[in-house]
Amino acid sequence: MHRDVLAIVLAGGRGSRLDPLTRDRAKPAVPFGGIYRIIDFTLSNCINSDMRKILVLTQYKAVSLNRHIGQGWNFLCRELGEYIEVIPPQQRIAEMWYQGTADAIYQNVYTIEKAAPRDTVILAGDHIYKMNYARMIEYHRDNRADLTIACLPVALERGREFGVMGIDQDQRVKSFLEKPNDPPPMPENPELVMASMGIYVFNTDAMYELLFQDAARKESSNHDFGQDIIPAMIAGGSRVYAYPFRDENRKEAAYWRDVGTLDAYYQTTMDLIHVNPILNLYDQDWPIHTYQPPFPPPKFVHTEGDRRGAAYNSIVCPGAIISGGQVFRSIVSPRVRINSFALVEDSILFDGVHVGRGARIRRAIVDKDVHVPAGFEIGWNRDVDLARGHTVTEEGVTVVAKSEDLERFL
Repeated sequence: MHRDVLAIVLAGGRGSRLDPLTRDRAKPAVPFGGIYRIIDFTLSNCINSDMRKILVLTQYKAVSLNRHIGQGWNFLCRELGEYIEVIPPQQRIAEMWYQGTADAIYQNVYTIEKAAPRDTVILAGDHIYKMNYARMIEYHRDNRADLTIACLPVALERGREFGVMGIDQDQRVKSFLEKPNDPPPMPENPELVMASMGIYVFNTDAMYELLFQDAARKESSNHDFGQDIIPAMIAGGSRVYAYPFRDENRKEAAYWRDVGTLDAYYQTTMDLIHVNPILNLYDQDWPIHTYQPPFPPPKFVHTEGDRRGAAYNSIVCPGAIISGGQVFRSIVSPRVRINSFALVEDSILFDGVHVGRGARIRRAIVDKDVHVPAGFEIGWNRDVDLARGHTVTEEGVTVVAKSEDLERFL
Protein backbone atom coordinates (compact mmCIF):
# COMPACT_ATOMS: atom_id res chain seq x y z
CA MET A 1 0.00 0.00 0.00
CA HIS A 2 1.36 3.41 -1.01
CA ARG A 3 0.89 5.42 2.18
CA ASP A 4 3.05 8.23 0.79
CA VAL A 5 0.79 8.78 -2.24
CA LEU A 6 -2.28 11.00 -2.48
CA ALA A 7 -4.84 10.50 -5.25
CA ILE A 8 -6.88 13.50 -6.40
CA VAL A 9 -9.95 12.84 -8.54
CA LEU A 10 -11.17 15.81 -10.58
CA ALA A 11 -14.95 15.40 -10.48
CA GLY A 12 -16.27 18.88 -11.18
CA GLY A 13 -16.99 18.37 -14.87
CA ARG A 14 -20.10 20.03 -16.26
CA GLY A 15 -20.50 17.46 -19.04
CA SER A 16 -22.61 19.77 -21.20
CA ARG A 17 -22.50 17.35 -24.17
CA LEU A 18 -24.34 14.80 -21.99
CA ASP A 19 -27.30 17.11 -21.41
CA PRO A 20 -30.03 16.33 -20.32
CA LEU A 21 -28.35 13.58 -18.25
CA THR A 22 -26.16 16.26 -16.64
CA ARG A 23 -28.98 18.75 -16.11
CA ASP A 24 -29.16 17.86 -12.40
CA ARG A 25 -25.86 16.06 -11.82
CA ALA A 26 -22.15 16.31 -12.56
CA LYS A 27 -20.78 14.10 -15.32
CA PRO A 28 -18.97 11.71 -12.91
CA ALA A 29 -22.31 11.11 -11.15
CA VAL A 30 -24.15 9.97 -14.30
CA PRO A 31 -25.42 6.38 -13.83
CA PHE A 32 -23.70 3.69 -15.87
CA GLY A 33 -24.44 0.02 -16.40
CA GLY A 34 -27.53 -0.06 -14.19
CA ILE A 35 -26.03 0.09 -10.69
CA TYR A 36 -22.85 2.15 -11.10
CA ARG A 37 -21.91 5.81 -11.44
CA ILE A 38 -19.12 6.79 -13.84
CA ILE A 39 -16.83 7.84 -10.98
CA ASP A 40 -17.00 4.32 -9.49
CA PHE A 41 -14.46 3.12 -12.05
CA THR A 42 -11.77 5.63 -11.08
CA LEU A 43 -12.40 5.14 -7.35
CA SER A 44 -12.36 1.35 -7.75
CA ASN A 45 -9.03 1.60 -9.59
CA CYS A 46 -7.65 3.49 -6.59
CA ILE A 47 -8.87 0.90 -4.07
CA ASN A 48 -7.74 -2.03 -6.21
CA SER A 49 -4.33 -0.33 -6.58
CA ASP A 50 -4.04 -0.12 -2.75
CA MET A 51 -4.30 3.66 -2.77
CA ARG A 52 -6.30 4.70 0.28
CA LYS A 53 -5.82 8.47 0.52
CA ILE A 54 -8.20 10.04 -1.97
CA LEU A 55 -9.55 13.55 -2.43
CA VAL A 56 -12.51 14.11 -4.75
CA LEU A 57 -12.70 17.70 -6.00
CA THR A 58 -16.25 18.66 -6.91
CA GLN A 59 -17.79 21.81 -8.34
CA TYR A 60 -20.74 21.54 -10.72
CA LYS A 61 -24.09 20.23 -9.35
CA ALA A 62 -22.39 17.92 -6.89
CA VAL A 63 -25.27 16.97 -4.55
CA SER A 64 -25.96 13.52 -6.04
CA LEU A 65 -22.22 12.84 -6.35
CA ASN A 66 -21.65 13.76 -2.71
CA ARG A 67 -24.56 11.55 -1.66
CA HIS A 68 -23.30 8.60 -3.70
CA ILE A 69 -19.78 8.79 -2.28
CA GLY A 70 -21.13 9.20 1.25
CA GLN A 71 -23.37 6.14 0.90
CA GLY A 72 -21.16 3.82 -1.13
CA TRP A 73 -17.58 4.81 -0.37
CA ASN A 74 -17.49 5.30 3.39
CA PHE A 75 -15.80 1.99 4.21
CA LEU A 76 -12.23 3.28 4.65
CA CYS A 77 -10.90 3.80 8.17
CA ARG A 78 -9.65 7.30 8.88
CA GLU A 79 -8.05 6.08 12.12
CA LEU A 80 -5.70 4.04 9.90
CA GLY A 81 -4.95 7.02 7.67
CA GLU A 82 -7.36 5.94 4.91
CA TYR A 83 -10.07 8.17 3.47
CA ILE A 84 -12.10 9.30 0.50
CA GLU A 85 -12.85 12.94 1.17
CA VAL A 86 -15.09 15.15 -0.96
CA ILE A 87 -13.70 18.69 -1.24
CA PRO A 88 -16.05 21.39 -2.62
CA PRO A 89 -14.62 24.66 -3.97
CA GLN A 90 -13.65 26.80 -0.99
CA GLN A 91 -12.25 29.90 -2.70
CA ARG A 92 -9.55 29.78 -0.07
CA ILE A 93 -6.84 31.17 -2.35
CA ALA A 94 -8.86 32.98 -5.01
CA GLU A 95 -12.38 34.39 -5.12
CA MET A 96 -13.41 32.35 -8.14
CA TRP A 97 -14.43 28.87 -9.24
CA TYR A 98 -11.76 26.55 -10.59
CA GLN A 99 -10.34 28.06 -13.78
CA GLY A 100 -8.76 24.84 -15.10
CA THR A 101 -7.38 21.48 -14.00
CA ALA A 102 -4.17 23.00 -12.62
CA ASP A 103 -6.07 25.75 -10.82
CA ALA A 104 -8.28 23.13 -9.13
CA ILE A 105 -5.16 21.52 -7.65
CA TYR A 106 -3.58 24.89 -6.82
CA GLN A 107 -6.62 26.04 -4.86
CA ASN A 108 -6.31 22.91 -2.70
CA VAL A 109 -2.58 23.06 -2.01
CA TYR A 110 -3.10 23.47 1.74
CA THR A 111 -5.19 20.29 1.89
CA ILE A 112 -2.56 18.40 -0.12
CA GLU A 113 0.21 19.63 2.21
CA LYS A 114 -1.59 18.13 5.21
CA ALA A 115 -1.35 14.68 3.59
CA ALA A 116 2.40 15.25 2.90
CA PRO A 117 2.55 12.88 -0.09
CA ARG A 118 5.79 12.02 -1.83
CA ASP A 119 3.86 11.68 -5.09
CA THR A 120 0.44 12.97 -6.14
CA VAL A 121 -1.72 11.07 -8.62
CA ILE A 122 -4.21 13.25 -10.52
CA LEU A 123 -7.15 11.47 -12.12
CA ALA A 124 -10.31 12.28 -14.06
CA GLY A 125 -13.59 11.09 -12.57
CA ASP A 126 -15.40 10.67 -15.88
CA HIS A 127 -13.67 7.83 -17.76
CA ILE A 128 -14.51 4.11 -17.95
CA TYR A 129 -11.47 1.82 -17.66
CA LYS A 130 -9.50 -0.48 -15.36
CA MET A 131 -5.93 0.36 -14.42
CA ASN A 132 -3.43 -0.45 -11.68
CA TYR A 133 -2.03 2.93 -10.67
CA ALA A 134 0.55 1.27 -8.37
CA ARG A 135 2.48 0.03 -11.41
CA MET A 136 2.53 3.54 -12.85
CA ILE A 137 3.81 4.95 -9.55
CA GLU A 138 6.69 2.43 -9.48
CA TYR A 139 7.53 3.29 -13.10
CA HIS A 140 7.49 6.99 -12.17
CA ARG A 141 9.88 6.43 -9.27
CA ASP A 142 12.21 4.14 -11.23
CA ASN A 143 12.65 6.95 -13.78
CA ARG A 144 13.10 9.61 -11.07
CA ALA A 145 10.47 11.56 -12.99
CA ASP A 146 9.00 14.93 -12.13
CA LEU A 147 5.85 13.92 -14.02
CA THR A 148 4.61 10.70 -15.60
CA ILE A 149 1.67 10.73 -18.05
CA ALA A 150 -0.38 7.65 -18.87
CA CYS A 151 -0.87 7.28 -22.62
CA LEU A 152 -2.26 5.02 -25.32
CA PRO A 153 -2.33 5.08 -29.12
CA VAL A 154 -5.53 6.33 -30.77
CA ALA A 155 -6.53 6.81 -34.38
CA LEU A 156 -5.07 9.90 -36.07
CA GLU A 157 -8.49 11.41 -36.81
CA ARG A 158 -9.31 11.35 -33.07
CA GLY A 159 -6.10 13.14 -32.12
CA ARG A 160 -7.89 16.49 -31.97
CA GLU A 161 -9.77 15.26 -28.89
CA PHE A 162 -6.65 14.61 -26.77
CA GLY A 163 -3.34 15.90 -25.59
CA VAL A 164 -0.88 14.43 -28.12
CA MET A 165 2.68 13.50 -27.12
CA GLY A 166 5.93 12.98 -28.90
CA ILE A 167 8.19 10.53 -27.03
CA ASP A 168 11.71 9.16 -27.57
CA GLN A 169 12.97 5.58 -27.34
CA ASP A 170 13.33 5.91 -23.56
CA GLN A 171 9.66 6.96 -23.19
CA ARG A 172 10.65 10.50 -22.30
CA VAL A 173 8.15 13.11 -23.47
CA LYS A 174 9.70 15.57 -25.90
CA SER A 175 6.58 17.44 -27.02
CA PHE A 176 2.98 17.89 -25.88
CA LEU A 177 0.14 19.52 -27.81
CA GLU A 178 -3.30 19.89 -26.25
CA LYS A 179 -6.08 19.01 -28.74
CA PRO A 180 -4.14 20.11 -31.85
CA ASN A 181 -5.95 20.79 -35.12
CA ASP A 182 -3.26 18.85 -37.00
CA PRO A 183 -2.05 16.15 -34.58
CA PRO A 184 1.42 14.76 -35.31
CA PRO A 185 1.34 10.99 -35.97
CA MET A 186 3.54 8.42 -34.27
CA PRO A 187 6.78 7.97 -36.30
CA GLU A 188 6.39 4.18 -36.40
CA ASN A 189 2.70 4.31 -37.41
CA PRO A 190 1.38 7.36 -39.32
CA GLU A 191 -2.24 6.30 -38.70
CA LEU A 192 -1.95 6.66 -34.91
CA VAL A 193 -1.12 9.36 -32.36
CA MET A 194 0.11 8.89 -28.80
CA ALA A 195 -2.67 10.35 -26.65
CA SER A 196 -2.62 11.45 -23.04
CA MET A 197 -5.24 9.75 -20.86
CA GLY A 198 -5.33 12.67 -18.42
CA ILE A 199 -3.74 10.48 -15.71
CA TYR A 200 -0.73 12.12 -14.07
CA VAL A 201 1.77 11.14 -11.38
CA PHE A 202 3.64 14.18 -10.06
CA ASN A 203 6.55 14.42 -7.73
CA THR A 204 4.70 16.53 -5.20
CA ASP A 205 7.49 19.05 -4.51
CA ALA A 206 7.97 19.65 -8.24
CA MET A 207 4.18 20.03 -8.63
CA TYR A 208 3.99 22.71 -5.95
CA GLU A 209 6.62 24.83 -7.67
CA LEU A 210 4.93 24.50 -11.05
CA LEU A 211 1.49 25.37 -9.68
CA PHE A 212 2.73 28.52 -7.95
CA GLN A 213 4.59 29.62 -11.08
CA ASP A 214 1.47 29.05 -13.17
CA ALA A 215 -0.78 30.90 -10.71
CA ALA A 216 1.55 33.92 -10.87
CA ARG A 217 0.94 34.18 -14.63
CA LYS A 218 -2.73 35.01 -13.93
CA GLU A 219 -4.51 36.05 -17.15
CA SER A 220 -1.67 34.85 -19.42
CA SER A 221 -2.36 31.21 -18.49
CA ASN A 222 -5.36 28.91 -18.86
CA HIS A 223 -4.23 27.20 -15.63
CA ASP A 224 -4.58 23.82 -17.29
CA PHE A 225 -2.17 20.88 -17.17
CA GLY A 226 -2.39 20.07 -20.87
CA GLN A 227 -2.29 23.62 -22.18
CA ASP A 228 0.16 25.21 -19.75
CA ILE A 229 1.88 23.09 -17.09
CA ILE A 230 3.11 20.15 -19.19
CA PRO A 231 4.46 22.20 -22.16
CA ALA A 232 6.26 24.48 -19.68
CA MET A 233 7.81 21.47 -17.92
CA ILE A 234 9.11 20.05 -21.22
CA ALA A 235 10.48 23.42 -22.30
CA GLY A 236 12.19 23.82 -18.92
CA GLY A 237 13.93 20.44 -19.08
CA SER A 238 11.88 18.65 -16.42
CA ARG A 239 11.91 14.86 -16.41
CA VAL A 240 8.55 14.04 -18.03
CA TYR A 241 7.88 10.42 -18.97
CA ALA A 242 5.11 8.56 -20.78
CA TYR A 243 3.61 5.44 -19.22
CA PRO A 244 2.01 3.05 -21.74
CA PHE A 245 -1.45 2.07 -20.51
CA ARG A 246 -1.59 -1.44 -19.05
CA ASP A 247 -5.15 -2.64 -19.00
CA GLU A 248 -6.62 -4.67 -16.10
CA ASN A 249 -9.69 -5.52 -18.19
CA ARG A 250 -7.99 -8.70 -19.48
CA LYS A 251 -9.28 -8.46 -23.03
CA GLU A 252 -7.43 -8.42 -26.35
CA ALA A 253 -7.68 -4.65 -26.92
CA ALA A 254 -7.01 -2.03 -24.25
CA TYR A 255 -10.28 -0.59 -22.94
CA TRP A 256 -10.54 3.11 -22.07
CA ARG A 257 -13.60 5.18 -22.85
CA ASP A 258 -14.45 8.84 -22.47
CA VAL A 259 -18.25 8.85 -22.45
CA GLY A 260 -18.34 12.55 -23.24
CA THR A 261 -21.25 12.56 -25.69
CA LEU A 262 -24.69 10.98 -25.55
CA ASP A 263 -23.89 8.66 -28.45
CA ALA A 264 -20.59 7.58 -26.86
CA TYR A 265 -22.37 7.03 -23.55
CA TYR A 266 -25.13 5.00 -25.22
CA GLN A 267 -22.72 2.82 -27.19
CA THR A 268 -20.40 2.21 -24.23
CA THR A 269 -23.34 1.20 -22.05
CA MET A 270 -24.86 -1.05 -24.70
CA ASP A 271 -21.51 -2.83 -25.08
CA LEU A 272 -22.21 -4.36 -21.66
CA ILE A 273 -25.05 -6.56 -22.92
CA HIS A 274 -23.04 -8.42 -25.55
CA VAL A 275 -22.52 -12.15 -25.05
CA ASN A 276 -18.82 -11.45 -24.47
CA PRO A 277 -18.76 -7.77 -23.45
CA ILE A 278 -15.54 -5.88 -24.09
CA LEU A 279 -15.76 -4.38 -20.58
CA ASN A 280 -15.66 -7.21 -18.06
CA LEU A 281 -17.75 -6.36 -14.99
CA TYR A 282 -17.66 -9.97 -13.76
CA ASP A 283 -13.94 -10.12 -12.92
CA GLN A 284 -13.66 -10.67 -9.16
CA ASP A 285 -9.92 -9.94 -9.29
CA TRP A 286 -10.70 -6.30 -10.19
CA PRO A 287 -14.13 -5.54 -8.73
CA ILE A 288 -16.00 -2.31 -9.40
CA HIS A 289 -17.37 -1.00 -6.10
CA THR A 290 -20.52 1.07 -5.80
CA TYR A 291 -23.42 1.85 -3.48
CA GLN A 292 -25.77 -1.12 -3.31
CA PRO A 293 -29.10 -0.15 -1.70
CA PRO A 294 -31.14 -2.90 -0.02
CA PHE A 295 -33.41 -3.68 -2.95
CA PRO A 296 -34.99 -7.12 -3.46
CA PRO A 297 -33.98 -9.34 -6.41
CA PRO A 298 -35.46 -8.59 -9.83
CA LYS A 299 -38.78 -10.28 -10.56
CA PHE A 300 -40.44 -11.49 -13.78
CA VAL A 301 -44.16 -12.19 -13.70
CA HIS A 302 -46.90 -13.40 -16.11
CA THR A 303 -46.38 -16.11 -18.73
CA GLU A 304 -49.73 -16.43 -20.47
CA GLY A 305 -49.93 -15.77 -24.23
CA ASP A 306 -48.58 -12.37 -25.30
CA ARG A 307 -48.54 -11.21 -21.68
CA ARG A 308 -45.11 -12.52 -20.83
CA GLY A 309 -42.67 -10.89 -18.42
CA ALA A 310 -39.25 -11.53 -19.95
CA ALA A 311 -35.88 -9.95 -20.72
CA TYR A 312 -33.51 -11.13 -23.44
CA ASN A 313 -29.82 -10.18 -23.85
CA SER A 314 -30.31 -7.55 -21.17
CA ILE A 315 -29.06 -6.45 -17.74
CA VAL A 316 -31.81 -6.38 -15.11
CA CYS A 317 -30.92 -4.86 -11.74
CA PRO A 318 -32.22 -5.45 -8.19
CA GLY A 319 -35.65 -4.03 -7.39
CA ALA A 320 -36.83 -4.22 -11.02
CA ILE A 321 -40.17 -5.85 -11.84
CA ILE A 322 -40.91 -6.95 -15.39
CA SER A 323 -44.64 -7.53 -15.09
CA GLY A 324 -45.92 -8.94 -18.35
CA GLY A 325 -43.77 -6.69 -20.57
CA GLN A 326 -40.86 -7.73 -22.77
CA VAL A 327 -37.32 -6.35 -22.85
CA PHE A 328 -34.73 -6.87 -25.58
CA ARG A 329 -31.06 -5.74 -25.52
CA SER A 330 -31.53 -3.17 -22.77
CA ILE A 331 -30.30 -2.00 -19.37
CA VAL A 332 -33.04 -2.10 -16.73
CA SER A 333 -31.90 -0.19 -13.64
CA PRO A 334 -33.08 -0.67 -10.03
CA ARG A 335 -36.75 -0.02 -9.17
CA VAL A 336 -37.86 -0.04 -12.82
CA ARG A 337 -41.31 -1.49 -13.49
CA ILE A 338 -42.37 -2.63 -16.95
CA ASN A 339 -46.06 -3.41 -17.18
CA SER A 340 -48.06 -5.83 -19.31
CA PHE A 341 -47.73 -5.76 -23.11
CA ALA A 342 -45.04 -3.06 -22.92
CA LEU A 343 -42.02 -3.37 -25.22
CA VAL A 344 -38.52 -2.05 -24.49
CA GLU A 345 -35.80 -2.47 -27.13
CA ASP A 346 -32.16 -1.32 -27.27
CA SER A 347 -32.72 1.16 -24.43
CA ILE A 348 -31.32 2.31 -21.10
CA LEU A 349 -33.86 2.85 -18.34
CA PHE A 350 -32.55 4.66 -15.27
CA ASP A 351 -33.59 4.09 -11.67
CA GLY A 352 -37.31 4.26 -10.90
CA VAL A 353 -38.64 4.44 -14.48
CA HIS A 354 -42.23 3.18 -14.77
CA VAL A 355 -43.29 1.87 -18.18
CA GLY A 356 -47.06 1.78 -18.56
CA ARG A 357 -49.18 -0.96 -20.05
CA GLY A 358 -48.69 -1.30 -23.82
CA ALA A 359 -46.03 1.46 -24.01
CA ARG A 360 -43.21 1.05 -26.54
CA ILE A 361 -39.62 2.31 -26.10
CA ARG A 362 -36.87 1.87 -28.69
CA ARG A 363 -33.26 3.20 -28.85
CA ALA A 364 -33.80 5.55 -25.94
CA ILE A 365 -32.22 6.68 -22.68
CA VAL A 366 -34.91 7.40 -20.08
CA ASP A 367 -33.61 9.21 -16.99
CA LYS A 368 -34.72 8.63 -13.39
CA ASP A 369 -38.30 8.56 -12.16
CA VAL A 370 -39.98 9.06 -15.53
CA HIS A 371 -43.52 7.66 -15.75
CA VAL A 372 -44.18 6.49 -19.30
CA PRO A 373 -47.98 6.47 -19.76
CA ALA A 374 -49.90 3.47 -21.06
CA GLY A 375 -49.66 3.17 -24.84
CA PHE A 376 -47.00 5.91 -25.07
CA GLU A 377 -44.19 5.61 -27.63
CA ILE A 378 -40.58 6.83 -27.33
CA GLY A 379 -37.99 6.40 -30.07
CA TRP A 380 -40.38 5.30 -32.82
CA ASN A 381 -40.82 8.66 -34.55
CA ARG A 382 -37.95 11.16 -34.53
CA ASP A 383 -40.13 14.13 -35.48
CA VAL A 384 -42.63 13.38 -32.71
CA ASP A 385 -39.84 13.05 -30.15
CA LEU A 386 -38.29 16.35 -31.23
CA ALA A 387 -41.67 18.09 -31.16
CA ARG A 388 -42.05 17.01 -27.53
CA GLY A 389 -38.76 18.68 -26.71
CA HIS A 390 -36.75 15.48 -26.24
CA THR A 391 -33.11 15.33 -27.26
CA VAL A 392 -32.44 13.09 -30.28
CA THR A 393 -28.76 12.39 -31.00
CA GLU A 394 -27.02 12.25 -34.37
CA GLU A 395 -27.28 8.46 -34.27
CA GLY A 396 -30.99 8.57 -33.48
CA VAL A 397 -31.05 7.90 -29.72
CA THR A 398 -33.93 9.66 -27.95
CA VAL A 399 -33.17 10.99 -24.45
CA VAL A 400 -35.92 11.75 -21.92
CA ALA A 401 -34.91 14.03 -19.05
CA LYS A 402 -35.17 13.14 -15.37
CA SER A 403 -38.69 13.22 -13.87
CA GLU A 404 -40.16 14.58 -17.12
CA ASP A 405 -43.98 14.72 -17.19
CA LEU A 406 -45.02 12.74 -20.25
CA GLU A 407 -48.72 12.82 -19.36
CA ARG A 408 -48.94 16.37 -20.80
CA PHE A 409 -48.42 14.97 -24.32
CA LEU A 410 -51.53 12.80 -24.20
